[in-house]
Amino acid sequence: MAQVRPGLPPLARRLAAEAVGSMLLAALVIGSGIAATQLSPGQTGLQLVENAAATAAGLFAIILMVGPVSGGHFNPVVSGVDAAFGGLPWRDAAAYVPAQVTGCVGGAVLANLMFEEPAVSISTRHRASGAHLLAEVVATAGLILLIFALTRSGRGDRAPAAVGAYIGAAYWFTSSTSFANPAISVGRMFSDTFAGIAPTSVPAFVGMQAIGGMIGYGLARLFYPPPPTAPGPAARVLSPRNQPTTASRDVASDATTSDGRTSSSTAPGLVRGISS
Repeated sequence: MAQVRPGLPPLARRLAAEAVGSMLLAALVIGSGIAATQLSPGQTGLQLVENAAATAAGLFAIILMVGPVSGGHFNPVVSGVDAAFGGLPWRDAAAYVPAQVTGCVGGAVLANLMFEEPAVSISTRHRASGAHLLAEVVATAGLILLIFALTRSGRGDRAPAAVGAYIGAAYWFTSSTSFANPAISVGRMFSDTFAGIAPTSVPAFVGMQAIGGMIGYGLARLFYPPPPTAPGPAARVLSPRNQPTTASRDVASDATTSDGRTSSSTAPGLVRGISS
């Protein structure tokens, strides 16, 4: 397992960033859904286009906004996988979860109030069909694989845009419209609007998201294994003098790892904007 990256911002600052980012994410998803139904009544396909486009663009912006502080997870599955890769201490990942859930619930209330809806209205939209649950496994596994494929291959700076694009697309290629996030699933219970989900559907969604996260973790480890360990002194002595040595290459690899270009210890979550 990779070493936890040193120099993380104070935990309190990171928790505040996760809470605010999660609140904005929930307000974005729910608010754009309410706006879509008001602007395009009776046109479900157009409403979904509007909701997906706003979510994709807004998620990109929110990750850029707070990612350098907390990693921009907003998602307990992302935090758990980041901890499993060694990029975030497990105790910090556990602390992220209530901040994310509280933020998403607050974002739902905020979205309701911005559109003159009751502050809290429990959703009646039942979504836990077999097809929807399978879709949540697929959506979450794809999200985790995308995030950690980028960060473990030195392309973490592309993650905010890539995640926004993926979620926007997954609104359409999954029957569940890609929740892929236990915190947002809980938050969306509190708005009986276009983006809501009934409380009875949430436990099954969260369970499928956890399974998807484990699948994504396994695929990321398979496709992007950690770099090999540097050889010992004997190997360095025996290397040809007129060629770059194996040790030199490994040292370069280690240096890359230490600054977060290829290792899972890059940053706390969505690499200084999305996970390690």
